[in-house]
Amino acid sequence: MTIPAELLRSFARTRASLDGEEVTYWWSGDVYSWAPDESYQRVFGFEGLNVARLVQDAEAGPDAYQLLTREAAFYLDPASREILETWQDLPVVHIWNDPANQKWRPFPIPTTELDGQVCFSLEIPLAYPSPLPVAQYPVHSAGDTYKALELFQFFADRADLAGPAPSVPATMSWTRMSPWLPWMARGQRPGGLTFHCRGRKLDSYGEVPERTRAYIADHHPEFAQAPEKWSEPNETSWTYFRKLNPPK
Repeated sequence: MTIPAELLRSFARTRASLDGEEVTYWWSGDVYSWAPDESYQRVFGFEGLNVARLVQDAEAGPDAYQLLTREAAFYLDPASREILETWQDLPVVHIWNDPANQKWRPFPIPTTELDGQVCFSLEIPLAYPSPLPVAQYPVHSAGDTYKALELFQFFADRADLAGPAPSVPATMSWTRMSPWLPWMARGQRPGGLTFHCRGRKLDSYGEVPERTRAYIADHHPEFAQAPEKWSEPNETSWTYFRKLNPPK
């Protein structure tokens, strides 16, 4: 995996499937708050899934791909792990990102050998104009620039990657540092959230916990499948909140 195109193919087999079959990742974890002069607190449990389809990006060349995905995730009571509908008398806005697409080109993906496993690391610092400017959303926006750090790790066995299968079993971890969520209504109060999760590639969407599949079926059943074709722009928690609460 020293050639960028080969490295990308190995990562693609770990993250998705080269034959275009749908791949579901499921994860679970917790969300912690931090703020000056306050102790860290576990404020939410967290559970989510991503259903993806990998297709070649023919216009960009033989080593280019499009990852077509939808992503849903839910804030949970930290003790009972039940899906929350309210928090501190505020309505909870869960994550319904449709689409959450990516364009892949060969690039130097950091990898680490771990006694027969390969770890692919993606470290993504984000800073861009917030979809929720403070002037329009003084109660729901932490600032005019959205700043976050997304840290992904995907783990696959070296022996599986040496074989011919288009998709290999994999586990993953994900950490995110972000501002307060818009629906938490904390304005520009100093502090923010840290998400800490782990999960795996499932054999099928049917392996998603039944409770979670039922919630998706009742609210947005389209999230049980990956998109069929490329679309943009991507949805995020911030753009989805703006869609639900357009500026006045």
